Amino acid sequence: MVNAYLVVRIKGQADCPYWATTTMTLLKLDKKYRATILPAKDNTLGMLRKVQHYVSWVELDKDLAKELIEKKARKSGYKKVTADDLKELGFASSDELAIALADGKATLSKLKPLKPWFALAPPRHGFKRSTKKLYGQKGILGQNKDLGAIVRNMI
Repeated sequence: MVNAYLVVRIKGQADCPYWATTTMTLLKLDKKYRATILPAKDNTLGMLRKVQHYVSWVELDKDLAKELIEKKARKSGYKKVTADDLKELGFASSDELAIALADGKATLSKLKPLKPWFALAPPRHGFKRSTKKLYGQKGILGQNKDLGAIVRNMI
């Protein structure tokens, strides 16, 4: 049973139809290489399938969630998140927050001082597969089992 998804926007804003832009805005994916963590619901999966030609997603594990929180989580002013900030949110450590996010019990958009997304860099050594095709067609878009390794190269 999937509890949460890690979603990364792969394609940029150019030539993106309004319905896809609107859906990605609701998913908090405004720019290229932005990532977010979404709890698994029926409507979430429907939104992801609607924009599958622009984003890539994978089931989230707590190790990757912890890595993203420690290295890429930001608060207002684009400052790094400290242990004191986590205590204000009601989490003892980044481990506890990562487990809550991976289990779908917490969402980034509801944790107020935190930004609801992670700004990633392009992957080191580039993408090994096409960024224009779905995962089943030898690309990286859509539901992608290898996205965890790609995101680790983007951190």
